[in-house]
Amino acid sequence: MNCRWLLAPFTVLSLAGLLAFQPSDALRSVPNNSFKRGEVLQYKVHYGLINAAEATIEVSDELHRVNDRTCFKATVTGRTTGSFDVFLRIRDTWRTYLDTTSILPQRFFRNIEENNYRRRETVDFDHQRDVAQMERHGKDKNKVKTGTYKVPDNVQDLVSGFYYLRTINYDQRRIGEVIRVQGFFDENVFVMDVVYKGRETVETKAGTVRAIKLVPKMPSNKLFKGENAISVYLSDDRNKIPVLIQAEMFVGAVKVDMYKYQGLKNRLNLVAQN
Repeated sequence: MNCRWLLAPFTVLSLAGLLAFQPSDALRSVPNNSFKRGEVLQYKVHYGLINAAEATIEVSDELHRVNDRTCFKATVTGRTTGSFDVFLRIRDTWRTYLDTTSILPQRFFRNIEENNYRRRETVDFDHQRDVAQMERHGKDKNKVKTGTYKVPDNVQDLVSGFYYLRTINYDQRRIGEVIRVQGFFDENVFVMDVVYKGRETVETKAGTVRAIKLVPKMPSNKLFKGENAISVYLSDDRNKIPVLIQAEMFVGAVKVDMYKYQGLKNRLNLVAQN
């Protein structure tokens, strides 16, 4: 059984952050007032009423040097829990070494363990030449696949795009505005449209939060029910952390709900309760 659907809504959040830019000869500089070293965000993944999995997004306390650039090390992990872990065992890790100045990936890593499926992959990015170099191992560790791919200028990977999404000033966006996005994942350059839907107040396990709503338009696929199947909510403050993701899938409703956080750069915009 293919169990990737369980964490698919969480993955789409990262896809939604892969924004494209006009070509430039120099590495860009992006102001970051939203996250810092030591930030940890924790989530429960619900399938209907069942607590099916957990996910964590964290930034290492230490800076790293990759491709002669200073980088954050940001890691996303996901794992099934309870009864789901018996027949849909997931242990997935995605990691990016994120340039602190440009918020671009210098290196992307993922280790996928889903039932008997295995994949271990590293992608190095050369932003001067707009090239991505990939090395991949499957279940047979002796079999290695490599490749070099042409990518767009200022391309993001699956994890770094999520962090770039948090640097955007949504006060300058109009409700209904479409943001066209580009990224590189699984040997392909892809494009996705994300619609800004304005502000809402949402209930999470961490409390009631004022939030920014984004809806990535999904292409026709076997996972999601329609192009507006996913709603992503970022905290409506300077952090812009994902506090809630809701998805309508052919296998049922899936919700990714933040329940714990620490190390935020700014105060979270919680709604006071009477």
